[in-house]
Amino acid sequence: MPSTLIEVRRTYTAEEQVQLMNAVHDALVAAFKIPVEDRFIRLAEFAPHAMVNGLHDGVSDTYVRVTIDCFSGRSIAAKRELYREIVDRLGEHGVPREHVSILLREGPPENGGAGGVAASDYDLGFEINV
Repeated sequence: MPSTLIEVRRTYTAEEQVQLMNAVHDALVAAFKIPVEDRFIRLAEFAPHAMVNGLHDGVSDTYVRVTIDCFSGRSIAAKRELYREIVDRLGEHGVPREHVSILLREGPPENGGAGGVAASDYDLGFEINV
């Protein structure tokens, strides 16, 4: 049950927003083997002056930051696949791979929950050790 935030430096149409969110979600499904219906994803738009990336001069309005909070357990191979899948899929929507930053934040299942129950106490419906 990853929780995903996509931050962008420009305004996209509703259709474009959905395409970007689908691209990142599809990457998670492919790399982390989560069920297609396991989806929690948000997209936040910022004016260029309100989202600064000091690592690169002249950062384009196509810069995208993807932050994924998820449970620990994925292998480095699965993480590498996720990073490749995200940049490849966003690239299909005009985002150059060098304009994509990805932050993966992991925590144990007991650090999340639903319905007042810790995730460590119920069946997630998928394997996190991939």
